[in-house]
Amino acid sequence: MGEIKRIGILTSGGDCAGLNAVIRSVVHHAIGTYGWEVIGIQEATQGLMENPPKAIALHRDNIDHLLMMGGTFLGTTNKGNPFAFPMADGTVRDRTEDIIAGYRQLGLDALIGIGGDGSLAILRRIAQQGGINLVGIPKTIDNDVGATEISIGFDTATNIATEALDRLHFTAASHNRVMVLEVMGRDAGHIALAAGIGGGADIILIPEIPYRIESVCNKIRQRQAKGKNFCLVMVSEAVRTELGDQVKQIQQFGEDRYGGIGKYIAEQIAQRTGAETRVTVLGHIQRGGIPSPFDRLLGSVFGVAAVDLIAEGKFDHMVAWRNRQTISVPIEEAIQTYQTVQLDGTLVKTARGLGICLGND
Repeated sequence: MGEIKRIGILTSGGDCAGLNAVIRSVVHHAIGTYGWEVIGIQEATQGLMENPPKAIALHRDNIDHLLMMGGTFLGTTNKGNPFAFPMADGTVRDRTEDIIAGYRQLGLDALIGIGGDGSLAILRRIAQQGGINLVGIPKTIDNDVGATEISIGFDTATNIATEALDRLHFTAASHNRVMVLEVMGRDAGHIALAAGIGGGADIILIPEIPYRIESVCNKIRQRQAKGKNFCLVMVSEAVRTELGDQVKQIQQFGEDRYGGIGKYIAEQIAQRTGAETRVTVLGHIQRGGIPSPFDRLLGSVFGVAAVDLIAEGKFDHMVAWRNRQTISVPIEEAIQTYQTVQLDGTLVKTARGLGICLGND
């Protein structure tokens, strides 16, 4: 491996809180410890497709304000597969060589890619094709990257969902209503389960546990029999109908995305129990806002660790968090396992121990 002089960093996939803390950490450590140049690539791989590439030089004197900023100031994208990139004329084209050319044009010796399992898989394939020295950092509010106990963005998203449930609690009690809160998480129920426990939900529905609507309604009736005429229901967006159908909505550009299961659950509850129900879909509010102290800390830790991996020449690896410390895992191994909620795990046992209905009681 040649001497490292200049590294690039990009954020890819959906945004989340804590990304700017990573960028700040990388800049401080790479420049302050190793004397490298750091180039921020804008709009992920799409920025590298441009000629010249969309990128800015990052310096220690202009990045400290990033620590408490949400989102990613470099910009990101979760559209347009570079191996079949949609062109303006309606055709698709493989743009990977354009991305590799952009990396070369910037004179980079290594690249730090911050993304979830999908983004890291794409970045790894491009890196292998172009001989790019890649190091990965996991970020996803869904917390579904299997090789790490926690990913950047999850803690903030869980805090926001918990706060939303806290706020719904008082209006539910005031009006004797059943409040249904639908949260993100893709195909994993980590946000719903953690925030549901933390926010005092009476019922939590996650995609990993098939439910019976009658069990949900029985929990509500039991509370009503005790004079508790309100109820808090937490629902993860990927929960299916009782018949096993996915609930999705067609978004812009013709993409199908999860959304609407909260409305379905609320309608079923209202029909079967007569309870007045209301639905709140938290949506992208979970992605935005000021990062939690833990996401700032985790972002800082991951940034330093990623720079050290480059210094060690340990490429094609991802930084991960296990047993209260950072480790490195081959990216191929890191994205191989999709981390869903473990049915015999601590949080499921905790929820049941607290008397929370998980829909299959």
